[in-house]
Amino acid sequence: MPGPDKRCTEDEVVAELSSGMTIGIGGWGSRRKPMSLIRAILRSDLTDLTIVSYGGPDVGLLCRSGKARKVISGFVSLDSIPLEPHYQAARQNGTIQAAEWDEGMLLLGLQAAAWRVPFLPTRAGLGSDVMKNMADLRTVTSPYATVLPGQNDGGEFEELLAVPALELDAALVHQNAADISGNSVWLGEDPFMDDLFVRAAQRSYVSTERILPTTELAGLGDIAHLKISRMDVTGVIEAPHGAHFTECLPDYSRDEAFQKRYAATAKSDEAWDEFRAEFLDIDEAGYQAKVKELQV
Repeated sequence: MPGPDKRCTEDEVVAELSSGMTIGIGGWGSRRKPMSLIRAILRSDLTDLTIVSYGGPDVGLLCRSGKARKVISGFVSLDSIPLEPHYQAARQNGTIQAAEWDEGMLLLGLQAAAWRVPFLPTRAGLGSDVMKNMADLRTVTSPYATVLPGQNDGGEFEELLAVPALELDAALVHQNAADISGNSVWLGEDPFMDDLFVRAAQRSYVSTERILPTTELAGLGDIAHLKISRMDVTGVIEAPHGAHFTECLPDYSRDEAFQKRYAATAKSDEAWDEFRAEFLDIDEAGYQAKVKELQV
């Protein structure tokens, strides 16, 4: 018996979002980002968003377009270009609030939200400037004594960083394949915590390279790659090449030439305005057609 049909479009997803929401975005740096959904947000009137992400061009575009008010991230990078230039500019100009967490802290914040607990303890971040720069973070004393190497007594009650749950209003992720109900498969090496993003959110949307019958998903690769269940998915968007210009292996690599073109738009308002008019102020079909022309 097939599950419910949750197919929708990028614009239908954006119509369900509201200004002021906290939105989690899957992927990692410039890898498997739900870019067709990001482009739909850029065309919308959404604003005042809090973005949670292992950031890449998703974060940079939302910052440059004035959509993001706050960014909670483990990093923001274009991978082959170490610093995301539009995020860097927003950070330096103070046009956004930035919570720059340790990568492991971000994972635990998502896991806490997925498990519906208020926080999870960790040693990550202790002894660093994370606590100094983010006064809202708290520590907690373990109720269990820890016996450290070389100790002969009963141990000590260790102070740990309490990572607060990153509760998301919505999550956006991109996968290699899915069925109409949202069961989703990734075929690359890394899941990029996409499964945690969808579980941490009240509503979750999966864009995918292709929608297939459920019985065909397992045949695409190791069944362990089926990390996202339809139980956690609100809507599914069939978006071939929808992660462009980030990579979506093994379907396609990062478009390095286009990424360099994007990064260069941080040099001036004129360069940004020209890029936006050519690639962002058009619908997704128009964007994909423009990109295809560049690759001929």
